[in-house]
Amino acid sequence: QVQLVESGGGLVQAGGSLRLSCAASGRTFSSYAAGWFRQAPGKEREFVAAISWSGGGTYYADSMKGRFDISRDNAKNTMYLQMNSLKSEDTAVYYCAATQPTNAGSRYPWQYDVWGQGTQVTVSS
Repeated sequence: QVQLVESGGGLVQAGGSLRLSCAASGRTFSSYAAGWFRQAPGKEREFVAAISWSGGGTYYADSMKGRFDISRDNAKNTMYLQMNSLKSEDTAVYYCAATQPTNAGSRYPWQYDVWGQGTQVTVSS
């Protein structure tokens, strides 16, 4: 089974940018579709974006379209989330997750088999 570790979170001012990384180890990352979710205090885990195993298909929550960009480099076993024009409401713990290729684009956390530990993103207004 693959293991996932997120990095790149931090404190940024509103309007700024951050790039999150999700490094995979263990089983070949290209065997999985993957996605990003986030969870703010007191709220449910929320879908952010997803990507197919090849990177050819990308999917976004409506509020992230045009601001966030998901990508992956299977040669490096890494997935990325470029976040631009950040808002205070983007403050949350961001998680990467992996799922079977047939679930590519899924917005449901319960369809993801493997999760990272999360990385905190804080946007100050």
